[in-house]
Amino acid sequence: MALMGVQLVVSLLAASIMQRMAPHCSFARWLLCNGSLFRFKHPTEGELCALAGKQMPKTSRRERRQNGAGDSKPLTVPRDIDLHLEAVPVNVLDALVLRFFVEYQWLIDFAVYALGIYLFTEGYYCVVDASKEVNIGAIWCVLTILFCLRMLYTLMSHYFRSDEGGERSVCLAFGFLCLLVAMLVLVVREDYLEFGLEPGFASLFDNLEVFAKQQGYEWSVPVTKLTVKLCLAAVCAFIGALLAFPGLRLAQTHLDAVQMNADRPLIQILLHTGFLSPLVVLVLWVKPIARDFLGNAPMGKTSVTLISSSTFSSVRLWTVVALCFLRLALTRYHLQAYLNLAQKWVEQMKREAGRIAAIDIQRKVTRVFCYLTVVTLQYLTPILLILFSTLALKSLGDFSWGLVPETPGVTPAVVPPTAAPPVSALEDDEEGEDMEEDVQATVARLSEALGALRAVLTPLFYRGLFAFFTWWVAACQVISSLFGVYFHQYLMQS
Repeated sequence: MALMGVQLVVSLLAASIMQRMAPHCSFARWLLCNGSLFRFKHPTEGELCALAGKQMPKTSRRERRQNGAGDSKPLTVPRDIDLHLEAVPVNVLDALVLRFFVEYQWLIDFAVYALGIYLFTEGYYCVVDASKEVNIGAIWCVLTILFCLRMLYTLMSHYFRSDEGGERSVCLAFGFLCLLVAMLVLVVREDYLEFGLEPGFASLFDNLEVFAKQQGYEWSVPVTKLTVKLCLAAVCAFIGALLAFPGLRLAQTHLDAVQMNADRPLIQILLHTGFLSPLVVLVLWVKPIARDFLGNAPMGKTSVTLISSSTFSSVRLWTVVALCFLRLALTRYHLQAYLNLAQKWVEQMKREAGRIAAIDIQRKVTRVFCYLTVVTLQYLTPILLILFSTLALKSLGDFSWGLVPETPGVTPAVVPPTAAPPVSALEDDEEGEDMEEDVQATVARLSEALGALRAVLTPLFYRGLFAFFTWWVAACQVISSLFGVYFHQYLMQS
């Protein structure tokens, strides 16, 4: 197995470029600061006094400085004043002070470079027979998935540290709900949900036993099927809790974006398609609806095979990737719909009676913009999870992007790992090549370890794992977003 190859060189080069170019050229910074997003500036106290029809005392600031903030009386204005917020484009200086902006920029840029390395790896595999090399692109995909989960955990922990207990209760409630749903899904037979989990885990346990015997250990895997499914259900509940607020936020921005583009029917169709795309992902793994219907379409008393099994797998991968890119293309509409909440709150305030403190108006308008990167992460991170898990499913699961029938692949059998070169052969070289010998020995040991890992973790295992992960992330988004639509449409208006 070649370890030090072209893929590793390109991977290290991309990592170096990402580190050096981040302060100068960042896709994440361009996404927010390209001039297409508009934020609303909060009104000053002088502007609010002018709209209220009274003059602001010139000595008020000096008096507040001398008497202290506790002795000064806050400025209040009527709620029904004719207030119109000024819209300005979001620039780089504004974005730098946003909450979680550094984490947002790093994650999105890492995902962009990971996608570029994956595309290079796919092209490299098409040109060169690199079946014995480590797929660096798949490793970058797995790292992106882990970093996305870590970012969602960071956002959820922020809700748990909040003084108000409402956010914490929502996360726990969605976690328990997803635990029940996951336990129901895991007992469904493969004839209905074709994840391939049971064959994948069976292959993993068998290979572990064979590997232990090859190493001279008499050991059997003491893991039952029920224990594995319970652990997997617990992981699913944790993922469901992570995706609770992203789904609720998606429902709110979707409704506002559709209302914002009421005079653009094409954009509305795309918005509805992007919102329902996780539901399409769910259907693609329901065997009677997807594979059986297309594979053996009923035509009267007979059935006609429309596409082969391998072609359907490729079509399913292309469909998921296309839906992810559609949702990425609609990012600007959702973010602008969120920024418009400031103007929407002002319009609602005008219909209320009484007075309100000027600082409350300024704080409410400013808070909408301060959480822009949080909302962006809540919108983009689930999409990246589905996208990169699908890419990892293709590479590690030994699928193909081609839409033509091909010979079904055979899962490679477990073979003994290649032994490292004997030390006596290395000692025959010249003394000046000692460092080269050490490098070769290290590469040989790493190749041996990776060879043993590939013998245990076969494509059959990866197919079941990443297919279920992709489906489950989409399922969590469907549950949380549909509940969010019901909450914002009915509960908030009642």
